[in-house]
Amino acid sequence: MKQKKQVMDAAGIDRSLIRIAYEILEKNKGASELVLVGIRTGGVFLAERLKKKISSIEGIDVPLGILDITFYRDDFSTAKQKPRPGKTDIPFSLDNKKVVLVDDVLFTGRTIRAAMDALIDFGRPKLIQLAVLIDRGHRELPIRADYVGKNLPSSLWEAVSVNLVEKQRQDEVVIEESA
Repeated sequence: MKQKKQVMDAAGIDRSLIRIAYEILEKNKGASELVLVGIRTGGVFLAERLKKKISSIEGIDVPLGILDITFYRDDFSTAKQKPRPGKTDIPFSLDNKKVVLVDDVLFTGRTIRAAMDALIDFGRPKLIQLAVLIDRGHRELPIRADYVGKNLPSSLWEAVSVNLVEKQRQDEVVIEESA
């Protein structure tokens, strides 16, 4: 029987996002030239929440884009099940912008590498920063997050799931042994 343990509840997720929003604003000296891009799917919901928090703090509307990285993945051609691509929607220029890429879990770093490759196809940002709710370690590439909600050291045989009310009807982060 799989053991499931909640490591973050709804209040913890919200506190982490508030802190990340303030850290983003502090590091970038406000929201000027700042854009958020959420990686489909979990990163999109978190980016939407960060947008609301940053916009309410600064009193301005921060642009939000959605990025699908399906065709940029390095395992696309070798996957047993072909992934179904989603929609990318970046309705603004990335040229000379401070892009904050948002995802739910940072693990090997391969998703983020694919996301950066995809972003560059849309323009030349001034800089790219990374915000994640969970950093679980086990990097295979030299990638690190600029903003982290929670560092969650885990073993390779454990699964970390970020469940969000927008999709799973409950906000929580759980860790469980995988099969």
